[in-house]
Amino acid sequence: MTITEKILAQAARRDEVRPGEFVTCRLDLVMANDITAPIAIEEFAKMGAARVFDVEKVVLVADHFTPNKDIKSATQAKLLRDFAREQGLTHFYEAQTGGIEHIILPDKGLVLPGEVVIGADSHTCTYGALGAFATGVGSTDFAAGMALGECWFRVPASLKFIFTGQLSKWVCGKDLILYTIGQIGVDGARYMAMEFAGPVIENLPMADRFTICNMAIEAGAKNGIIAPDDITLDWVNSRTTRDFEVFNSDRDAEYAEVYEWDAADIEPQVAFPHLPENTRGISEVGEITIDQAVIGACTNGRLEDLRIAAAILRGRQVAKGVRCIVIPGSQEIHLAATREGLVETFLAAGCLVSTPTCGPCLGGHMGVLAAGERAIATTNRNFVGRMGHSESQVYLASPAVAAASAVTGRICGPEDL
Repeated sequence: MTITEKILAQAARRDEVRPGEFVTCRLDLVMANDITAPIAIEEFAKMGAARVFDVEKVVLVADHFTPNKDIKSATQAKLLRDFAREQGLTHFYEAQTGGIEHIILPDKGLVLPGEVVIGADSHTCTYGALGAFATGVGSTDFAAGMALGECWFRVPASLKFIFTGQLSKWVCGKDLILYTIGQIGVDGARYMAMEFAGPVIENLPMADRFTICNMAIEAGAKNGIIAPDDITLDWVNSRTTRDFEVFNSDRDAEYAEVYEWDAADIEPQVAFPHLPENTRGISEVGEITIDQAVIGACTNGRLEDLRIAAAILRGRQVAKGVRCIVIPGSQEIHLAATREGLVETFLAAGCLVSTPTCGPCLGGHMGVLAAGERAIATTNRNFVGRMGHSESQVYLASPAVAAASAVTGRICGPEDL
């Protein structure tokens, strides 16, 4: 079996499972945010549930419209706050304890290798970087999971992506996943597990692994996953004392398809509007001016990402007429970035530094685009109207490319500086 099949088999109390089978699995964690949880809480009451299945395993995070941008968003956050208090939930995060859900859950040791996690947010697949089965669900499925502690799945077939060779300078996890989506398309892994492997992946830090698995959903995948290794275990063990089980794919595991690419052939990538599959190497971009650069989000809001951006912006200025918005992924990351002097570097360069929020990624607030405006962003989606007006445009790239572009006022790589 593959790693995904092994995890689902254990959670379903089965010796083995095969792609296409339907299984009901015990859940190790269920999560929702200030957009999806209010609907789920209503459904939770409609189904007659009185108490959540486990106060330690239900997580609510207010991150999409926080700090609250208006009365409606404030009401949504209050609904979460009240429900968490009523249920006695251990894990409710906002304000000083909070940040972006897909960054703070792993950082707080709430997701571990071998676990099964559902989240009422499509980028829950981020946690596959830890060797967990993690996938997004709708609010109704989350409500049922919150009440019952279980969820049904159709076992996905697996695709394997092997990266060999050496990464070129400035190429990172974001470039690898954009390249992958560019090769297979936004439906190339529809309801499949995307398993990432090979010597390049094995040498990546956790920040890059989270970025890769975060965008598995952009290829239509059910989940993204990377087998745990020493890098994973060191990272996890520094954050928890809980027990967990590590799974690996068998040597004779069956895959729907196996892709193998030499990383040396991959340059920094940019995804053009209006799909993440519209990727081009930085040398093929041409002359594209920008109005805004966004560095952050659940995809690239980690401290390592901010360090890269700061290294490029240090001693330089954001181009006149460009708004560069930097969003740390959590309060802890924001504090660490401040202590390291990164925030001072951003401010000195003319950037705007935000409190942790999903904000501009979904066209929520703090960076919404007007008609005709163009942004480069380290976010994960560039659909029509994703960051604001339907006549705006979003280009996806790494923190290095976004920072360099903010300096020149046009899309470019760090080498152009």
